[in-house]
Amino acid sequence: MTNQKPKLLIVDDDIQICDLLRDFLSNHGFDVITANDGREMQSKLSKNQFDLIILDIMMPGDDGLTLCRELRKTSNVPIIMLSAIGEETDRIVGLELGADDYLPKPFNPHELLARIKALLRRIKSTSDSLKEDDNQLKDIRFSGWVLDRNKRRLITEDGLTVPLSSGEYDLLLTLIEHHGRVLTRDQLLDLTRGREGGPFDRTIDVQVGRLRKKIEEDSKNPKIIITVRGGGYQFTPKVEYV
Repeated sequence: MTNQKPKLLIVDDDIQICDLLRDFLSNHGFDVITANDGREMQSKLSKNQFDLIILDIMMPGDDGLTLCRELRKTSNVPIIMLSAIGEETDRIVGLELGADDYLPKPFNPHELLARIKALLRRIKSTSDSLKEDDNQLKDIRFSGWVLDRNKRRLITEDGLTVPLSSGEYDLLLTLIEHHGRVLTRDQLLDLTRGREGGPFDRTIDVQVGRLRKKIEEDSKNPKIIITVRGGGYQFTPKVEYV
């Protein structure tokens, strides 16, 4: 992000909600653009670079889950999902597809504002730490993978980029920085989210599952991020700063 106003994209087929959120968030210092379906979203994405996307699940045509899945193939832009359903299974599916946060409708706009600020604050904190610590400017190598912290991306041995959501990146970096140590779910929530924005009970489990599918040879028999019964998760590989 630059010193300009953070730019948000709201994708919701309810025009009234789009207008209300645009006015509310604009009054709180954001540059807000809206879209009412997937096609319009893609058009806006082709012309703008956004700091965060607010994406409704229930829409005609491609729903929010489909759009989130497609976004995650090429982008790590933070995503907050909205849904009128509000069931736990909905939240888990959204997280599994790469969303960073989830808010059920109806919601208080101030709660959405708090979650937006918390998510952007975490990303800014990571960026600031890169500038302050020379060691943080180096790439991290482990088990044939390279984590590029300047561009917040994961790279294969062949130089291919594997997209990570903001939450996945923060979790992976936290595990790497504490490699060899067993971290409980609560510790990981504190380290990655600071308990901000009302995190879900299964956020860490879902994101660990997503990371395993991306970095493990066999996600059902993990060797990089292992589960310690009664303890939590442990990052086991040797870590090098290169």
